Amino acid sequence: MKAIVCMQYGPPEVLQLQEVEKPVPKDNEVLIKVFATAVNSGDCRLRRADPWAVRLFFGFTKPRYAILGGVFSGEIEAIGKNVSSYKVADQVFGSTGMSFGAYAAYKCLPEDGALSLKPKNISHEQAATIPFGGTTALHFLKKANIKPEQKVLIYGASGAVGSAAVQLAKHFGADVTAVCSTSNIELIKSLGADKVIDYKKEDFTSNGETYDVIFETVNKLSFANSIKSLKREGILILGATGLFGMLKGLWSKIASNRKVISGLISEKAEDIVFLKELIEKGYYKAVVDRSYPFEQMVEAHRYVEKGHKKGNVAISLI
Repeated sequence: MKAIVCMQYGPPEVLQLQEVEKPVPKDNEVLIKVFATAVNSGDCRLRRADPWAVRLFFGFTKPRYAILGGVFSGEIEAIGKNVSSYKVADQVFGSTGMSFGAYAAYKCLPEDGALSLKPKNISHEQAATIPFGGTTALHFLKKANIKPEQKVLIYGASGAVGSAAVQLAKHFGADVTAVCSTSNIELIKSLGADKVIDYKKEDFTSNGETYDVIFETVNKLSFANSIKSLKREGILILGATGLFGMLKGLWSKIASNRKVISGLISEKAEDIVFLKELIEKGYYKAVVDRSYPFEQMVEAHRYVEKGHKKGNVAISLI
C-alpha cells in the first residue's frame, strides 16, 4: 500500500511517499481503507521534534512510528473475528491516537478505539478534519466545566482547535468572544461567536473585560496578559497540547496560583460519536481551508507550518 513515511526529524521534505506492507487486522480490530486524512499543527511539531523533548517520548534519533497522521475518514474493508460493533463497508471516521499511521492507504484500529460511523451529511475530506480540533476543544471545555452564560474568550479562534472551541462553547451555552485576524472575522461570526475581536486592531487585555474562561489555542498569548483578563476564580486553558503545553501549564499554575488546564488529551469513541451527532443535527461545521492530494503531503505540511490556515487542511487519498 502507499504511505507517507518519515524516517527522520526535519522539514517537510523528510516526508516520502513509499510502498509499505498492508496491515492485517487482529481479532478485535477493523481494517480501514483511508479515503482522507488531515495535516494539523501537531503533525508538524512531531515531524520536526518541536520541542526537542518530543524525542524522549517518540524516538530519540527518528520518529518511533514512521507513518505519521492521527485522523482519518474511510471505509471498513475487513474485520477481526471478534468484532461486533462494525461491519464491512461501514463508513467511519476518527482518530488513531498515539499509534498514528493515518498517512497511509490502510490503518487497523481496535473496534473500541476513537472512531464512529461517519456523519452522513459531510464528505470524507470534511470528516477527516473533525477529530483533531474537535476532540481537543471538547476535552478542554469539558474539563473546564463550561456552563451556560459564562463568558468565554477563545484566542486563535480561526485555527483547527479554535474554530472547534467556538462552536462547542456556543453549544454549551456560553457567551463567546473570539480573537482572530481581520481576514477571519466573517468566518468566526458564521460559527456563532457573540463577539469577534481583531487582534491586529484591538488588544483585548486592555479593554477592561474579564472572562470566566480563556482558551488559548495557539500558544501565542503571553501568560501575564492572559491572567490580566481572567476573573479571580476563572480558568485558563492552554490548548497547545502535548509535552510543551503540559510543562507550560505546570509553570503557570505555580506562578499564578490560578486554575490552569493543559496537557495531553484523552480521545474516546464517545467524543467522536458526540461530534458526529452535532454535525448531523447541524450544530457543528467542518472548517476546511484547503485540500491536497496525498502525493502533495510535503506541500500541505509547508502550508500548515506557515501558521495562517483557516480551520483545517485535508488530504485526499481517492
